[in-house]
Amino acid sequence: MNDRVRQILSWYEADNAGVLANLRRMIGTGTLRDTGKFVILPVDQGFEHGPARSFAANALGYNPHYHFELAIESGCNAYAAPLGFLEAGARTFAGEIPLILKLNNNESLFNTKNPSQAITASVEHALRLGCAAIGFTIYPGSANAQGQYEQLNALAEEAKSVGLVVVVWSYPRGEGLSKEGETGIDVCCYAAQIAAQLGAHIIKVKPPTEFIEQAEAKKVYEKQQIPIKTLSDRIRHVVQSSFDGRRIVIFSGGAAKDETAVYDEIRGIHAGGGFGSIIGRNAFQRPRKDALAMLRKIMEIYASKP
Repeated sequence: MNDRVRQILSWYEADNAGVLANLRRMIGTGTLRDTGKFVILPVDQGFEHGPARSFAANALGYNPHYHFELAIESGCNAYAAPLGFLEAGARTFAGEIPLILKLNNNESLFNTKNPSQAITASVEHALRLGCAAIGFTIYPGSANAQGQYEQLNALAEEAKSVGLVVVVWSYPRGEGLSKEGETGIDVCCYAAQIAAQLGAHIIKVKPPTEFIEQAEAKKVYEKQQIPIKTLSDRIRHVVQSSFDGRRIVIFSGGAAKDETAVYDEIRGIHAGGGFGSIIGRNAFQRPRKDALAMLRKIMEIYASKP
């Protein structure tokens, strides 16, 4: 174990040996092992957006085994998915890559300005499948957020008690937020802080824009002259907002985009001190050869000096 890994593990002062062992396993897996950087493959889009929207662009993705293979072959730190996809490959790929079981999910057949997610799996499921972690989505700003915080509190405590890492997707949504505000720098930082306060070991947020949603926050940003002009500036501020960098913060890949845009964003995240990326659609919707090449290029960027 190198000094960087020891430093990261030292931040989690309330956790038992089981949690630290699983976190160590995630840090120590794949191409970026022991660098403190992460690239994780998430495939919850089939539940969230439907099969055709998720997998028709690369029909191999209809098969759950394909995503295990992609994550393993590319050298990802972990693979995250809902219960069904993990159950469909858990025996075949047992022990080959750390798994993150997404405990709550939503579908897009019913739209609301105040989203929530149903609990669709349990800590017991995660243990049965040999997972290293649970995943949970919260929607700060939603009218349903408080209930989600209470659910996460209970599930995180249960998961930690049996040695599982807690990964939190923190996605601001709600009727009080503008569409632009969902990824505004002040809102993204707030979402990261909330996830950290709720006990997340690993926090997932979207890359923030320069937009500032809250009038009161804008006054502070202007008075304190907080740098937010570049993506690397904004990433640095999100990491700072996550207990001054003492929590692992990774950033979503978002909607499918061209390779140049993906790599430019990764360079900005890396330069700002982000811990890595969780790349779904931008990987598995491409042909296998292209997906592998992209994921490996992303890992090369994270392995380089910022």
